[in-house]
Amino acid sequence: MELKKLRMALMLLLGTIGFGTAGFYLFENMKPFDAFYMTMITISTVGFQEVKPLTTYGRIITIIIILSGVSISAYAIGTLLRMIIEGELRKEFGRKKLGRHIQSLQNHYIICGYGRIGKLICKELFDRKVPFVVIENNPAAIEELEKLGYLFVAMDATSEEALLKAGIMKARGLVTAVMSDADNVYIVLTARGLRNDIFILSRGSDEKSEVKLLRAGASRVMLPYKIGGKRMAEVLTRPTVVDFLDTAMMDSQLGLAMEELKVGHESPMVGKSLIESNLRKDYGVIIVAIKKTQGKMIFNPQSSEVIEAGDIIVALGKKDMMEKMSNIL
Repeated sequence: MELKKLRMALMLLLGTIGFGTAGFYLFENMKPFDAFYMTMITISTVGFQEVKPLTTYGRIITIIIILSGVSISAYAIGTLLRMIIEGELRKEFGRKKLGRHIQSLQNHYIICGYGRIGKLICKELFDRKVPFVVIENNPAAIEELEKLGYLFVAMDATSEEALLKAGIMKARGLVTAVMSDADNVYIVLTARGLRNDIFILSRGSDEKSEVKLLRAGASRVMLPYKIGGKRMAEVLTRPTVVDFLDTAMMDSQLGLAMEELKVGHESPMVGKSLIESNLRKDYGVIIVAIKKTQGKMIFNPQSSEVIEAGDIIVALGKKDMMEKMSNIL
């Protein structure tokens, strides 16, 4: 709306300049440039001397230029200033609102770095409706984050202040995905110093950096190049297995999902065996594994396996049935 007003004001101003130039040229016999010059000094009210003494017609033209040109110029300048001020205020209010939203988060993830790896992580979390905050100080990346509507902190991820602003004290976990291994190590050390119990997933470039990150306090370290190489080899040697895992782990037309579901203390399934729970029968899922509270992993559990509070059940099945089973557990 303001841009439309500014455009209209500029068009009227150009019209006034054209009217004045043409008037001085026709009625005062001025050269084209002198007529334009006379119009401009009249609109700007700088008070320079007239190019030549004016006739009555010239003075009438001058009065019209002053009344219209000065008013239109003032309106255009005012509109432009209002756009600038309101834009800055809108940005300031937006930053404050963003900060309040971040401070209200709980059990969210903090993503340090919005590079190639960070973008993929954010997209997956966003699609799964998992709350997260990105820490990034690259202007181009910040512009993209604003367009996507992601929550972010525009600071250096290695600083303690940035982690605190991202809500590390209430976060569920933290991911270090910046390009530099040294920065990742520094972020891990800083985060671990702030919260000793937080889960930290870190990106590393090779086995040497993996050792350093684990020593710094990372809970787990992922090596993208190593994972990528293994996956390419698996596509060559076990393509059917890879296709199955892609179908199970990612969105597909079959609507399948592989999820981990934690058994609550008040779940009616607690104390029942798998065959008594009827999970396979009622929800049509495949129980792939059960991780016991002691950390023991039971793959392809027997029907006699007893479900206990705190167990994590890894299941494969239809997404809608998986959600229903999650509510029961």
